[in-house]
Parts: sequence; structure tokens; C-alpha cells
Amino acid sequence: MSLRLPNPAAWVLPGISLLASVLLWHVLATSKLHLGLVTFANAPSPREVWDAGLDLLQSPKLLFHLGHSLWRVFAGFAAAAVAGIALGLAIGRFGWARGTLLPPLEVLRPIPAVAWIPLSVLLFPSSEVSMIFITFVGALFPILLATIHGVEGIDARLVASARSLGARRWRVFTEVILPGAAPAIVTGLAIGMGTCWFCLVTAEMISGQFGIGYYTWESYTLQNYANIVVGMLLIGVLGMGSSALIRTFGRLAMPWRGASR
Repeated sequence: MSLRLPNPAAWVLPGISLLASVLLWHVLATSKLHLGLVTFANAPSPREVWDAGLDLLQSPKLLFHLGHSLWRVFAGFAAAAVAGIALGLAIGRFGWARGTLLPPLEVLRPIPAVAWIPLSVLLFPSSEVSMIFITFVGALFPILLATIHGVEGIDARLVASARSLGARRWRVFTEVILPGAAPAIVTGLAIGMGTCWFCLVTAEMISGQFGIGYYTWESYTLQNYANIVVGMLLIGVLGMGSSALIRTFGRLAMPWRGASR
């Protein structure tokens, strides 16, 4: 097996895009422009954010906040992955599950995770559990819908061929349904992970005392504008990295997709 090295040219355009974004940010922040309804008078410059980020890296607060946020995200995401994949496989495959489980889930799906925060505080005696529940709700529906669409998109001729060859229902499920729906499931997991971070930050701003979201909100109340951007960028990097990690594991778990390419 040959090891494929990353193509250096593939990093050129993203690098140029990031540099251009930082340069535009620097120009807008240092010039204190007023663009109609938008003003950059209080926006911190990239240098100020860089200095604030270095201070946070040297502070014990980083690991403290980061540890709480990572635990909440991955606990909620793991529960959502198990529930979303199991429900999605059942709804996508069995008519009785679609008729009984999908209607109440469709009613709950449009409700934003933020709206669950007051109820979660009432339902769970621990604020920690309530924040994990918010991340669970945020990740559940992207995973659920992606799994359903993945199962529904499987060619019925594949299932019929497996049955004609003598495969029993469980073998059809494990060797046809699951592999066929796996790409959509991985996509749903990656989207759900990003939604987890979005919901976690909102929950930590309202109910938390520790975490990256709480750090960002605390920086706003203390008017440490550079620290606000540090928290935002840290959330973005963590969300992007965790979603990329899921896609990487998905490619490793689906070697047949690489072979087909």
C-alpha cells in the first residue's frame, strides 16, 4: 500500500484566503471604519487578539475551560450519535417506525436547542447535565435526518439481490443497509459535531460557570474585546478540527469509497 502525501498545492489557496481575511480584519480594525450600520471602532486588531491568545495559552484557565467544554460536547455528541443512528436506521428501514417515531420527532426538530435551555434547567437538577442535554438536542436531528436519507437512498435492487442470494434480514442489515448509509451517516455526524459546539456555547453563556462559552461571555461582561475574539476563534478551531476528525475516521471506516474513486 502506497502512502499518499498531501499535495502542497492544495494548501496554497486556503492559505491565501486566510491571509487575505486576516489582512482585511487588520485594515478594518486599525482604521476604525464606520460602514453605515457597522462600526469597527471597538474591534480588536489581529495583534491584540494574538497577544490575548498567548496570555491565555500561558494561563491555567485554558485547560480548565477547555476540559469542561470538551467533556460536555463529546458526552452530548456520543449520546446523540447512538440515538440518532439507531432511530434513523429504524425509521428509514421500517414502516412502523416511520409512522410512530417520525411525527413527534418532526414536531420537535424545528425547535432550536436554545429554546430547550429553560426546560432543561427545570428537568435536570444539575446544570452540567442540562448543558450536556442541550448539546445532545443540537446534534441529534442532523444525525437522525442524515441517517434516514442514507437508508432511503440505498438502491432497492441491492437489497433484493442480497435476499435472492439467501442473506437473512440481519445480514442484509449489516452488509447492505449499514455500508450503503454509512457516507450519509458520517456527513450527519460531522454536521452534528459542529452544531454541538454552537449549542454548547449558548448553554454555557446562560447556565455555565466554566467552559469556552462562559469564558467568551465573561470577556464581554468585562469588556475584554480581544479575549472575546480569542474565545470565538478557539470555538471555531475546535469545531472545525472535531468535524474534520470525524470525516477522517469515516474515510478510514469506509475503505471501499477510496477504492471506488
